[in-house]
Amino acid sequence: MRVVICLLAACLGGCSVGKYQYSSEAEKRVDMTVTGIPTILGAGALGTTIPLTANYSLTAAHVAKLSLYEVKSWHPECDLAVIYHKNEGLKQEPRFRNGKIGDKVNMYGYSFISAMPMASSGVNLINTGLVNEWNKKPCVVVATNAGVVQGMSGGAVYNASDDSIGGVIVGYTDSVNDLKTGKPRYRDVSLYVPYARFKDWLNDAVKS
Repeated sequence: MRVVICLLAACLGGCSVGKYQYSSEAEKRVDMTVTGIPTILGAGALGTTIPLTANYSLTAAHVAKLSLYEVKSWHPECDLAVIYHKNEGLKQEPRFRNGKIGDKVNMYGYSFISAMPMASSGVNLINTGLVNEWNKKPCVVVATNAGVVQGMSGGAVYNASDDSIGGVIVGYTDSVNDLKTGKPRYRDVSLYVPYARFKDWLNDAVKS
């Protein structure tokens, strides 16, 4: 399948795409990062983290930086970081598996606007490029039609078929363009780093 390039990609900096809704299930799967004093409008909530072990969590690198977390490991190419984080209530460590184009996915994270746990569902559409301050060209991401809102960055993307984690939410874009024609192929899509891009790094970061 032809890889396309995302233009005008962002890191969930102030908008949203697609449909999403309040979800108590999201509260069980991910945590909210907070800097400053949380309010009913979510002031201070900058992103989402995924509990990995009793001592570590996974999130987007830009979330880790803005939230002033102590970082265990930065991914060398992708917008990802493993942070030191106490997860005393973690009953079972998450299971990861890379998904495929066409697979159904469920996304979980927190809304910056409401400070409430959110969820959305969609389908993996295509692999695409994403180049910004946090994501280098070699780190290909997946575009989906699942909805995201500011604050969900760093949240978990679950494979719907077996409830394994397939990736980490890192942003959205208003269009994904075809390389050959330059015309938009998909509009208003969410973006995540797939497990295949960080599997080895994650294993080393948690074990070392």
